[in-house]
Amino acid sequence: LYARAPDLAAIERRAGPLPWRTREAGFPGLLAAIVGQQISNLAAAAIWRRLGALLPAPPCPRAFLALPDAALREAGLSRPKIAYARGLAEAVAEGRLDPDRLASLPDDQAIAAIAALKGFGRWSAEIYLLFALERRDVFPAADLALAASLADLRGLATRPDERALRALAEAWRPWRGLAARLLWHHWRHVKGRAAFDS
Repeated sequence: LYARAPDLAAIERRAGPLPWRTREAGFPGLLAAIVGQQISNLAAAAIWRRLGALLPAPPCPRAFLALPDAALREAGLSRPKIAYARGLAEAVAEGRLDPDRLASLPDDQAIAAIAALKGFGRWSAEIYLLFALERRDVFPAADLALAASLADLRGLATRPDERALRALAEAWRPWRGLAARLLWHHWRHVKGRAAFDS
């Protein structure tokens, strides 16, 4: 990847070693993808800590379904996210979605299976594959921070939209997941934000 993309290769020299963020696979990782939708990493981490205080470790679907909406709202989940998380928990508890099977599916099939759930789109599915299953060639091109990071890195006048960013990322196959991680690392450095180790 560094041989193909010298601008990506320079990121660690400026921002320091790349932290390798992961999420737990299965229901916990899928639930974390819902929690993190459209909010900052810091806000998502705070909500996740509050949820963790309400659930067994690791979180399981049936324990989540037993929690009242009021407790979930107090933890920081919005009404739509509560509905999406309950739908996820029901799908896993009833066997309509088997997280263990996801790990054996090719990227496109796993993304389609996750995105079929209400509240999950391609971005959420790609985030799960990247951080929970550590797929090396998944690139969440709808992520605004990735677009902003690449625009900054290359001095572009405007951020590339999802389609353009996905096209640009083709040059990084089969290491697009690593490219995404590097771009997020660059953006955190530019914004002066702390890196997350987990």
